[in-house]
Amino acid sequence: MGAGEAAGTGGPARQSKITSPQGQLARSPGPGFHGRPIGLHGRGRPGNLARVVQGLGRVLVVDDDEVIRQLIAVNLTLEGFEVLTAVDGRDCLDKVTEASPDVITLDVMMPRLDGWMTATQLRKNPETAGIKVVLISARAQEDDRARGRDIGVDAYLTKPFDPAEMIRVVRELAGAPNTAFD
Repeated sequence: MGAGEAAGTGGPARQSKITSPQGQLARSPGPGFHGRPIGLHGRGRPGNLARVVQGLGRVLVVDDDEVIRQLIAVNLTLEGFEVLTAVDGRDCLDKVTEASPDVITLDVMMPRLDGWMTATQLRKNPETAGIKVVLISARAQEDDRARGRDIGVDAYLTKPFDPAEMIRVVRELAGAPNTAFD
């Protein structure tokens, strides 16, 4: 067995996929690695030898606050989602077509392009109009929720949010099966 080969397969070792705070993908076996990818999406990609069937879906997490972005990303990764990140609405729109997420969690108050305008642009573009969008905001007024409905977002969570509720909403929108705890 050569370096970088998985035991008993004669092929390359499988690695988990993690995303840096800047949204860049890195490959690392990580702690607790047991020879299977954690949080990878089941879509085939050129050069990806490890076909994944356990992935729950791909989520693009968009928030300008690094702590909130990482909180959401870590919770969804631990749940089994493949997570990519963007730092604001412009970054989201730049990454969304290539990332091809099933769900986008989108902060409302961000620099360059806020969540309202980002969601509006996502809905106007035929390539992204079908992606499920969860707005996450400290703005809890009914007018804000109504604005989200008018834009066509799929869910609205208010900060501070319960991570378990956020996971439940994302799982539901991604079409992932419920857990025994749901």
